[in-house]
Formats: sequence, structure tokens, C-alpha cells
Amino acid sequence: MLIVGIGGTTLAPRERDWLAREQVSGVILFTRNFESREQVTRLVDEIRAAREAPLLVTVDQEGGPVQRFRDGFTRLPPLARIGELHARDARRAVALAEEHAWLMATEMRAVGVDLSFAPVVDLKRGNRAIGDRAFDADPDVTSELALAYLRGMRIAGMAATLKHFPGHGSVLEDTHFAEAVDPRSYEQIEAEDLRPFRDAIQQGAEAVMVAHVRYPLVDELPAGYSRRWIDDILRGELVFRGAVFADDVGMAAAHSAGSVAARVAAHLDAGCDFVPVCDPSLVPEALSAVEARDSSNESLVMRLQGYVGNTWEALVENSQRQQFIERVTALDVAA
Repeated sequence: MLIVGIGGTTLAPRERDWLAREQVSGVILFTRNFESREQVTRLVDEIRAAREAPLLVTVDQEGGPVQRFRDGFTRLPPLARIGELHARDARRAVALAEEHAWLMATEMRAVGVDLSFAPVVDLKRGNRAIGDRAFDADPDVTSELALAYLRGMRIAGMAATLKHFPGHGSVLEDTHFAEAVDPRSYEQIEAEDLRPFRDAIQQGAEAVMVAHVRYPLVDELPAGYSRRWIDDILRGELVFRGAVFADDVGMAAAHSAGSVAARVAAHLDAGCDFVPVCDPSLVPEALSAVEARDSSNESLVMRLQGYVGNTWEALVENSQRQQFIERVTALDVAA
């Protein structure tokens, strides 16, 4: 139900108490939680030991500007570098999308992380929050590269999370700091931004993260608060059967629903399975909003947990990994 942020590099007593609550389904880690590969591995172990029921350990390790763990990990280029390569050599770009995904996911699995919220399948059309995090402006190119990314993640043992449904790339505003409104019709959104989501869902993508963007010609509510987007379109028209994550309740564009408790309730009432509360100071109020709710999503948590995981030592000994690192990191050099 809740995916909570924690404050430091070890669990504080109150954070152990949070994780003992059945309404908490997992933790999302940030740069503030990272000192070294060894330390973050211990932290993940500490999180898992906090209770017997399964917990998701998650992170945003996309590459480029959004890579929470850096020292000791491959410095991954942003997805836009792969899109730029596609214009020159489509076949090589598809191969590198799969390799980029495999590198990211195997490194996260080697330290015990279940999910990196990836890939971004928004279109690269100038949004201030998305920028180079997206593959390309073209829906067909984005879809082709996203499907390759899914393949790489699955080989590494990680479920894929498509974000930010139904598409954050075609508006300018950054929802971390401002409300974002997309004035287009559903027909326009479906023909463009929705296409990569539709294709990846048909290939079995396991999770979707919903945007805080409003699309008033479809529904006055932001997508993460909208039964129209989540129930009717995502689960209905697109026949999605996986997990639905809200975006962080602390973002400015989420404030339209009111208090933190009201935001959490609105996401859950709209059909979200998991609500990230990234700021630890907001967690107590979020917990108060869900204490009376049924938290019967343990089976969904188990479906999203990582299902393959080498030790870091075994990963380093994989000769294929070094080849992938050389090819993927060269994308930034060639840009």
C-alpha cells in the first residue's frame, strides 16, 4: 500500500516501527540513503529483517540525471543517448537499450533491490522533469526501445515499471514544482503518448506509475487520482493486470487533493495499489490515512520482488558485463 522513504543510511527506530505496519509495502531509497555499495547492501538486509512479511525495496536508478547510487556502480547514460543513436543505427540502439537495462537491473539485484522504477516511456518533447530521461519524441521509436529495455530487465530478474502513464512528456511543467495540464483530446493522447504504454503492456509489463498530470478533456482530476484513467482506460481498454503505482505524494502537482492523508486516500480510491511517500516527514500522516484500510496486497508485492540475483562478486566475474559496460558508457562519449 505505502512505499515509504527513510532518512539515512541505517534504519532509525521509528522507521523500523513503520516497516512493521502491514500497510507499508516497501521502501524507496535515495542518494541520502547511499554511502557505498557495501553500506547500501547492509541497509537492504536491515530493511528485509524488519519483518517476516515480504517488503519491496525500490529505487530510481534510470541513469543520466536520475541515478541514486553512483560510486561503485556503472555510470549509466540517460535514455536519450540511445534514442539519438537510433536515428543513425536502429539495430545497435535496440541492442544497447537491452544491455543498458541488463546492467542497471543486475547491479540493483546484486545489492538486493527489487525494483528500479524504469523505464521512462514518456515522449521526449521538452518536459522540464523528463528531458533526457526519455528515449525519443517519436512514439514508434520510444516503443521499440522500451520493449528492448523490458527484455533486458527481465533477463536480469527485475519487473518493469512503465512511467509516467498516460504520458508526461508532452507538457512543459515539472510536476515536482507545479501543476501540469495537457489540453489535448483523448484521441491525440492515444495516438501518440499512449502507444509505448500500450505496446509494453501487451508484452506483459508488470507495473505502471501514474502521472500527476491533468488531462481535462479526459478527466478534470490528475491521472493518479482518476478512476477514468486507472480503471476505465488502463485496466479496461488497455487490459493491464499488473501493479499501479502513484507518483510521489509530496510533489507539488499532487497537492490538489488536499492534505497528505487526503492525497493518499485519493490515490487508493482511484485504483492505485501502491502510494510512494518519499519524504520521511510525511510518513506518519500517510500512515494515519491507511490504518483502517485492508492491506491485502502481499501477493502483489511477491509478484514484483526480484527473482534472480547474483552476488556482486559473481557479477564482476561475468565477462559479458564488461562488454556491456564498454558499449553502453561509450554512448555518452559519442553524444
